[in-house]
Amino acid sequence: MTDSADDYEDDRFASAGLRLTVDLAALTENWRDMARRSGKARAAAVVKADAYGTGIEDAGEALYLAGARDFFVATVDEGVTLRLYAPEARIFVLAGIWPGTERRFFENDLVPVISSEEQLAFWMAVLADYGDYPCALHVDTGFNRLGLAMDDAIALADDVSRPASFSPVLVMSHLACGDDHSSPMNRQQLESFRSVSDAYEGIDSSLAASAGVFLGSDYHFDMTRPGISLYGGEAVNGMANPMRPVVTAEARVIQVRTVRAGESVSYGRAMKLTRDSRLAIVSAGYADGYMRSQSSGGVPLRQVLPQGGQGFIAGRKVPVAGRITMDLTIFDVTDLPDNAVVAGDYVELFGKNVAVDDVARASGTIGYEILTSMGLRHERRHLSEDD
Repeated sequence: MTDSADDYEDDRFASAGLRLTVDLAALTENWRDMARRSGKARAAAVVKADAYGTGIEDAGEALYLAGARDFFVATVDEGVTLRLYAPEARIFVLAGIWPGTERRFFENDLVPVISSEEQLAFWMAVLADYGDYPCALHVDTGFNRLGLAMDDAIALADDVSRPASFSPVLVMSHLACGDDHSSPMNRQQLESFRSVSDAYEGIDSSLAASAGVFLGSDYHFDMTRPGISLYGGEAVNGMANPMRPVVTAEARVIQVRTVRAGESVSYGRAMKLTRDSRLAIVSAGYADGYMRSQSSGGVPLRQVLPQGGQGFIAGRKVPVAGRITMDLTIFDVTDLPDNAVVAGDYVELFGKNVAVDDVARASGTIGYEILTSMGLRHERRHLSEDD
């Protein structure tokens, strides 16, 4: 990129109403951290859903340069994109292979994850035409989402009639309750997966995603699959999050207005002011992934959780006032010094000062959904280790 192009990108970011900063240095350090926690197992990198909203091109390349050589994507389209930025990596496609997609798998050296009898039958037919090609097998050990039945997977391992060209390079499963370390389901799935792994002796096994890594070495097998932890999100309920924040979302203050006590704020008069107040109206709403359920009132969630969302500006956290709307959110900045907030300033929606998982809790959801819901109106900036 030329200097003038760099200047143009900087100007766009500086003037954008919505800004999303992705700290690639924090991303790669989180991957290295998870690699260390994985012990003898290799740590892959899960970059599905546009690398959890951070941009698969920049995030994928940064992780590849940091040393990641195994990646997981959801779709073949994601795999094709990632291949440009991770040329020598092994890229697993979790949605598997379907008729009409096989050429794209072969041309881009992608590994399908076979998760059903239907996919397995189609894959066997493909191998008859194309010859030996790697795949992964996803086995259900109790999640009851995707995966071959355990008995079928073990029978397949011992089936002497299976084609010689059928060459799985990985057998994997997924924990249903990995984020709850007290759940007996984790140990049940571990024991089930061990029987599958034993049946495929000599082939790599993988059970642990981010939460499973924190369960300890019993769950690591040959490869771990960290996802949310790479992007700074919480992986385990009730445990302090050790990961570095990666994404910062900001919205411009369009107007600061003074409102008298007794007046109401936003749709439905959901908030009635009990004091003279100063309100900052910012350029982010639920169309941008800043969820309406964070509103301070007037939404069903507030009947259960009284505290709505918060932003950060001028060194302080400030609460959402009234209902969040499609394009705008109102923050109460009354407790800040006069003129501490003016039009043109930026409120941090989440980042280093407001954890993305705190935003998620105020929204009644999880950090995964917040990260992957950031809309196209955010101007994005990726910071490298040199920035």
